[in-house]
Amino acid sequence: MNELASTLPEYTTVMSMYGVGLTYGPQLMAEIGNISRFDHRSAITAFAGVDPGVNQSGTVNHESNRASKHGAPRLRKTLFQIMATLLQLAPTDDPVYRFMMKKKSEGKPYQVCMTAGANKFLRIYYGKVKECLASQSTAAE
Repeated sequence: MNELASTLPEYTTVMSMYGVGLTYGPQLMAEIGNISRFDHRSAITAFAGVDPGVNQSGTVNHESNRASKHGAPRLRKTLFQIMATLLQLAPTDDPVYRFMMKKKSEGKPYQVCMTAGANKFLRIYYGKVKECLASQSTAAE
């Protein structure tokens, strides 16, 4: 799987992200697929099911919402494994790790920190891969 993933143009970009290794990198790329399917970064978080769900009834708007859990459960599991790896590595220069620690210091439960970290990770992933593919397409022209 790693050999096949190494032929993709975004391989080096994805593998350079903290928490992503030889196992999770190809798995992540396979679960997400072609990034150009998503028009916006919120679409990829919705696809993974780590976006906050909407809980409304009439005029009542609830403040605390659970993750929607719509989308790909294997992608969500891979993201949570990457978040667990990030917590073990504790890279202080990684924005996702700092964000998770900020949520933890705010007193958020473990699962909330992991979901918020996965959401942040996906937004960064989307931006980096989109930028990588755009730079490669302009270089090819």
